[in-house]
Amino acid sequence: MTLQFRADVDLRPYNTFGMAARAAHFCQLDNAADLPALLAHPLYLQGPVLWLGGGSNLLLTRDYPGLVVKVALAGIRLLGEDGDDVIVEAAAGENWHGFVQHALAQGWFGLENLSLIPGTVGASPVQNIGAYGVEVKDRLLEVVCARLDRNGEALTLSNAECRFGYRDSVFKREAAGRLLVTAVRFRLSRRADLRTGYGDIQKQLQADGVDQPTPLDISRAVVAIRQSKLPDPAVLGNAGSFFKNPVVDAGQAAALLERHPQLPNYPAADGRVKLAAGWLIDQCGLKGYRDGDAGVHDKQALVLVNHGQATGAQMHALARKVQGSVSEKFGVALEPEPLIL
Repeated sequence: MTLQFRADVDLRPYNTFGMAARAAHFCQLDNAADLPALLAHPLYLQGPVLWLGGGSNLLLTRDYPGLVVKVALAGIRLLGEDGDDVIVEAAAGENWHGFVQHALAQGWFGLENLSLIPGTVGASPVQNIGAYGVEVKDRLLEVVCARLDRNGEALTLSNAECRFGYRDSVFKREAAGRLLVTAVRFRLSRRADLRTGYGDIQKQLQADGVDQPTPLDISRAVVAIRQSKLPDPAVLGNAGSFFKNPVVDAGQAAALLERHPQLPNYPAADGRVKLAAGWLIDQCGLKGYRDGDAGVHDKQALVLVNHGQATGAQMHALARKVQGSVSEKFGVALEPEPLIL
């Protein structure tokens, strides 16, 4: 067994908000073969347990009283090819952007619009991460899991069994605390199928002087867009987009658009309409707002930032203030994306 357990561990390096919090106990899972031993360990059995990926979708408001397990499973491998299609497996602990760049370097296309999204491969199906017209479910074949209630027994879920929704999956609901994602398999292609429908991408390609883009050009454009709008967590603590774009019924959307015709909106499932949360927050006058070191980013109102010494409780209070302001002005409820502890 290679597991090492440490006590009273500073969690600041393990969450992109840079929140000062401590774990009563901590260990890193580097090898899936160690999982049964971990699940039988007294520190795991006495609980509670927090499974941690890249820490980019987490707001810690207090010290963690139990065991924090950092999932660091690594490895990328080609499982098979079928014509232009390739089946690729990436371990849960792989950095997401690093995996996307590796895939592009191998000529495996389909994930370029998801470049520079923070976090790990293992978190990608949990959140059904998405950007610029693509969601991870569009390219995901299946998810390899370990059953935490059966000594780490392997279980593979198909795309359909993951029950993906907007920033949602079975892993956030029925499977939460029961299944641990250990690897994700993707169906990618050697043939480019470019998604350039978003205006920001088109503008960036024009700025780059690209007339006939390749998947690598799309990735570079997405990276440039994200870097221009979103702060680097290494410089300014944040967890990316803090709120989901709200999805409302057609009637509510029509009423809002009658009063606010500039409100960005997009068709969603079942005739519903997705609204731009960042625009709603901006219209409440909160872009760039700051209360101590807890703030709303001045370039993208969807992002809450830690200017240095903000506590998790202060950041949580700011999130509630934003929610209250949007609800009062627009009658729209904003739902946080990160897990708030």
